[in-house]
Amino acid sequence: MTDFTLQTDTDGVALITWNTPGKSMNVMRLEGLAQLSQMIDAALADDAVRGIVLTSGKPDSFAGGMDLNVIARMRQDGGDDPAPAILDGLMRIHAILRKIERAGMDDRNKGGKPVACALPGTALGIGFEIALACHRIFAADAPKAKIGLPEIKVGIFPGAGGTTRLVRKLGAMAAAPFLLEGKLSAPREAQAAGLIDEVCDDPVAAARAWVLGATSADIVKPWDAKGYKMPGGAPYHPAGFMTFVGASAMVNGKTKGVYPAARAMLSAIYEGALVPFDTALKIEARWFTSVLLDPSSSAMIRSLFVSKEALEKGANRPDTGPQHVDKLGVIGAGMMGAGIALVAAMAGIEVVLLDQSPEVAQKGRAYTERYMDKGIARRKTTPEGKEAALSRITATDDYAALSGCDLIVEAVFEDPGIKAEVTQKVLKHAPDDCIFATNTSSLPISQLAKASPRPDLFIGIHFFSPVEKMSLVEIIKGQETGDRATAKALDFVRQIRKTPIVVNDARFFYANRCIIPYINEGIRMVSEGVSPALIENAAKLAGMPVGPLQLVDETSIDLGARIARATRAAMGAAYPDGAVDEVIFWLEDQGRLGRKAGAGFYAYDEKGKRTGLWRGLALRYPAATTQPALIDVQHRLLFVQALEAVRALEDGVLTDIREGDVGAILGWGFAPWSGGPFSWLDMLGSACAARRCDALAAAYGPRFACPQLLREMAASAEGFYDRLDTGNTAVA
Repeated sequence: MTDFTLQTDTDGVALITWNTPGKSMNVMRLEGLAQLSQMIDAALADDAVRGIVLTSGKPDSFAGGMDLNVIARMRQDGGDDPAPAILDGLMRIHAILRKIERAGMDDRNKGGKPVACALPGTALGIGFEIALACHRIFAADAPKAKIGLPEIKVGIFPGAGGTTRLVRKLGAMAAAPFLLEGKLSAPREAQAAGLIDEVCDDPVAAARAWVLGATSADIVKPWDAKGYKMPGGAPYHPAGFMTFVGASAMVNGKTKGVYPAARAMLSAIYEGALVPFDTALKIEARWFTSVLLDPSSSAMIRSLFVSKEALEKGANRPDTGPQHVDKLGVIGAGMMGAGIALVAAMAGIEVVLLDQSPEVAQKGRAYTERYMDKGIARRKTTPEGKEAALSRITATDDYAALSGCDLIVEAVFEDPGIKAEVTQKVLKHAPDDCIFATNTSSLPISQLAKASPRPDLFIGIHFFSPVEKMSLVEIIKGQETGDRATAKALDFVRQIRKTPIVVNDARFFYANRCIIPYINEGIRMVSEGVSPALIENAAKLAGMPVGPLQLVDETSIDLGARIARATRAAMGAAYPDGAVDEVIFWLEDQGRLGRKAGAGFYAYDEKGKRTGLWRGLALRYPAATTQPALIDVQHRLLFVQALEAVRALEDGVLTDIREGDVGAILGWGFAPWSGGPFSWLDMLGSACAARRCDALAAAYGPRFACPQLLREMAASAEGFYDRLDTGNTAVA
């Protein structure tokens, strides 16, 4: 297959076009790297070529990044000791990009040739690293395009020269958001930040014109010029010293020391800034090799890239025909319903937003208007985009407007009676073959489906709040849910550009089943006299985005109390969380209902900003004289989630551990550095995890009892991913 083609026009401009066969967006493969190298060599050796323009054959993008099979091949080449093979492979990539950058200037018999990059749209990862090696970057004026280096978000960092080049181009401080946070920018934002050089209507034409007029001075990169000084100062410059001290504090403050890629990147930046450019590339490659061999990075890549992409492409979709959603009904125009209407309209779907009165429905529609106004102010969208989205939303109280809907999502109050009443009313007006979905976080789908005469067309869809920001959607199959309903829900979630997981019906489904024990364990420790500050910081140092006490404040303490009462009523004598309820019910009685009330486990100022843990908590639950070790607190908080995930697998709620890991990270933020609960247990080793379960159970109770599946795997030294069978089932 040919990934790159070369054409030279009569003016002597060599156009190298990247067009990966069978892909909607270019990805760099080993074959592509070899072809690119050969074509650069050919263009540089051809006396008729005055300059080179690199562009894409894809109409809206330049490249999406590296094909991970490249890294896999490097590992395989190394056998039992993959590090030298990976390092060698990286240095070969560096050599190709350096050849572009030097563009023949190393050949004393020929002058250098200008190389420009023309981006028709999105350029990510190595796609942008290639652009950074060119002498000038032109981009199409496409507001939806994204330019940047997102590698840090999946557990690695830019390792094909992007780290070194961006720091030398912008300086360490200015480059930090793009490297250490993986910030992506629209073309004009990228130009303002100094990432690219020009934004224009026709980047190929502009690049071609620049190449023909470029001088010898235009093709020398600043770091290759005599007397180069790093913007903002190198490490031993007074200003640079403060920059690197601040960067170290910032990285450790944000990552809490649990993300190896961030530490490695900062080391590559610091050490690389002390040496010549080519040596800095070698340092970058060594640190990148180290990260690739770290189990945390491997787990993150698997969950946040490979597995996530597979789920978004319908890995567990039933084998039915396409179930594209053309007209969506949303029942309930509150925050959840308004958010669902927003993301659907932005995806080009016609939406009927229905509530009890036209005024309430219009208020829900106004949510889209406000959101789009913010997007216009931030140059994320245009006035035309706003009008297009609003034109797709019909706000009404007339059930007859649901005629023609092929999917209806009910998002009314979490009450079985209200949901049953709404379901029956809606289905009187909906087409007979319309799929009906209920948005719920905990109510059993099989019970709610009894309100429908067609339970095979009834399914649960659990959106996380706020809908427009949260990327995960949990699809719940009831006992009688049919394949077409499942396929419809999956295709809808993919249409609105979210990541779906499919689970079977059970109390709290998967996400809440695992997150509630996390919250409860934190509250239980408060009742035991563990310092609240230790609980919260232990959680963050373990990689959780927020501590359990802050999380219950955010979701509201009265909601926690309602869930506790309902669960106690359902479980009777088997209910295990009396100690937790004592704390929750006491706070509820005190009127401390969480952030919404400006009072909870935390104290808040008049603007709703947290000012610290509430001191009154210590009067009721004083800290014990002897506090537990940090690792014990962390293990209680992590194991209580991970073991519930294993039980969900044993119970058949989960059928694919990829969904368990991806859902845990995207749904409630389970320690992303670990790759998810199953990846974390694999990282520990099943035997070690089982022993730790036994110790925790002996010390703290049966909620830490080792699940039978984990016990069996410990006996045979297996991991969860050892049992993964072709990606379709979790247990072979």
